[in-house]
Amino acid sequence: MSTAMNFSTKSFTPRPPDKGAFPLDHFGECSAFKERFMECLRHSGYESAACRQRAMAYLECRMDRRVQLMANEPLEKLGFKDLISEKSEEKPEK
Repeated sequence: MSTAMNFSTKSFTPRPPDKGAFPLDHFGECSAFKERFMECLRHSGYESAACRQRAMAYLECRMDRRVQLMANEPLEKLGFKDLISEKSEEKPEK
């Protein structure tokens, strides 16, 4: 009598993330932005809403780097539409 269990032959097929890869920053190109964001989180009691400006700066850094740390994505799609409109309102009119 065999004691081996017969599991179904269905296999898991991995799929890529919806927004693509988010590779590690091996060369530390955006580590200063990351540290400012993490410091803000610590000071705000890990309330991420208080640190959205720094989160946006970190993601912009990742998108601007030539080593493809993050695919270019409009910041509006990443949830920063309100911060972008505030930034444009702060600019003096000519």
